[in-house]
Amino acid sequence: MGERLARYGFPSGHPFGIDRHGAFAREFERRELGGQVTLLDFAQASVEDLLLFHERSYVEFVQRSSELGTGSLDGGDTPSFRGVYEAAAGVVGASLEAMRWVMERGRRRAFVPIAGLHHAARDRAAGFCVFNDCAVVIEALRQRHELKVIGYIDIDAHHGDGVYYAYEADPGVIIADLHQSGETLYPGTGGVEERGRERALGTKLNVPLPAGAGDAHFDEVWPGMLEHVERFKPQFLILQCGADSLGGDPLANLQLTAAAHARAARDLCALAERLGHGRVLALGGGGYDRGNLARAWTEVVAALAA
Repeated sequence: MGERLARYGFPSGHPFGIDRHGAFAREFERRELGGQVTLLDFAQASVEDLLLFHERSYVEFVQRSSELGTGSLDGGDTPSFRGVYEAAAGVVGASLEAMRWVMERGRRRAFVPIAGLHHAARDRAAGFCVFNDCAVVIEALRQRHELKVIGYIDIDAHHGDGVYYAYEADPGVIIADLHQSGETLYPGTGGVEERGRERALGTKLNVPLPAGAGDAHFDEVWPGMLEHVERFKPQFLILQCGADSLGGDPLANLQLTAAAHARAARDLCALAERLGHGRVLALGGGGYDRGNLARAWTEVVAALAA
């Protein structure tokens, strides 16, 4: 599974390089977590899978760009390369397979390291994200498994705008998103006033933190995020656990430690048990200091496996 996931990364010194998976894998082995988990194989997501969320014209655009291997998919941050379609569809395939193991095979918790690509919109790439595996999983849970209420919790330093705006008016997707304030960080969204709209007003919670915020800030706001999610009794929980919220990340300015990620995963597992289903899918998200992402993600795996 690791080699195939590692293909999603960009060349020429891009912050989202293919070495990110290797950094996680080495720490995973050092922590000797392999005996506590089952490693899954997966197939590349089909076009039908991608169309659960993305527009056909956009999927076809990525296919053409992948064949050419030049240019940018979003006009800046997300470059094309030969095989980018297959690499991005592979991430979606991994997230879908992990979700299926939770829903169909009784494995109540799962983690996918190179996933959580929360900036991509239905019709465009953004912020290193080609396809939005988070949203494809949400749609698969709704359309193929007939779930009515899904909880999406995001602790990446960057606001999960691709998920938020896709479901801003949808009362069936409960969002709690902690991130560095959009006043100081891409994508510039996720203010406290963004609480959903129309029938979904109040089902979304954005928690912007000031630059420099650390674990004390996290500990202050996290209980309210849990309460918000639990109020709506979601039938499945998705955690986007981007490690760029840790101190020292080159692309963000928060100062969390891996202890925050461990707490988030541990508390969400407990919440899922209280809700009676135990279902938690964690997706790696961002993180551009390799040591940080290795520590944060292995803490998440350890919490899920406990």
